[in-house]
Amino acid sequence: MGTHFKGTQDQMIALDTYIKLTRASDSIQARLSNAASMQSLTISQFGVLEALMHLGPLSQNELGTKILKSNSNMTTVIDNLEKRNLVKRQRSIVDRRMIEVFLTPTGKDLIEGLFPHHVLAIQEQFSVLTTEEQIALGDLLRKLGRGENEQHKE
Repeated sequence: MGTHFKGTQDQMIALDTYIKLTRASDSIQARLSNAASMQSLTISQFGVLEALMHLGPLSQNELGTKILKSNSNMTTVIDNLEKRNLVKRQRSIVDRRMIEVFLTPTGKDLIEGLFPHHVLAIQEQFSVLTTEEQIALGDLLRKLGRGENEQHKE
């Protein structure tokens, strides 16, 4: 559909591209949220379990940074995972001020069973692009995410 904003050509292209990026991301997230691999987990809950599976115990702040969620949101996510006996909180033995979040054996079994299926669901979402297109998109998104601008590197 594009944008109805009337600005400079550069502004209109940037806004249109942003809208397409946001819509594509939202569409993919919605489809993945409904995938069987989610097992009634939210995207945030799945992200926490995945981060803990790959990185080991992390503080709530570290988890929030990894999955791009606020501290207040992370408290709710971790509370809900704890109620399901998927994670536990424990005071760090290195720094008693810090609370670390760990996978329970139940949480570990769940995420290790779900993750391969979730990867297949992601692969299916990206199958509309060729391998080369996926690599190019990944490179462009990394550049965009870092805020790199070739014009400013001189």
